[in-house]
Amino acid sequence: QVQLVESGGGLVEAGGSLRLSCTASGTHSRINVMYWYRQSPGKQREMIAQMYNSGDTDYADSVKGRFTMSRDSSATRVWLDMNNLKQEDTAVYYCKRFENGADYWGQGTQVTVSA
Repeated sequence: QVQLVESGGGLVEAGGSLRLSCTASGTHSRINVMYWYRQSPGKQREMIAQMYNSGDTDYADSVKGRFTMSRDSSATRVWLDMNNLKQEDTAVYYCKRFENGADYWGQGTQVTVSA
């Protein structure tokens, strides 16, 4: 079973920066896609970033230009660098890995952006 663990969440002031990490264990294939999602109370879970096997990335319009996704060479650890944070970015952030036809989710890490 693939397991993902997110870390790096916390409280940050608007305009600040934060770096989230996601570490995967039990992986079996380097052919994969990694994602970052977030979910705020009362809202649907939103995909905000993804990284293809090639290393190319896509971002949601809401975070484009502010957030950057990166990975290590094995794609077993990914990061999300968040800059110029806004109150609207407050959410639980989740890491997801797609591998061998299945999705694997982390438990999430809370990011709270204060005014």
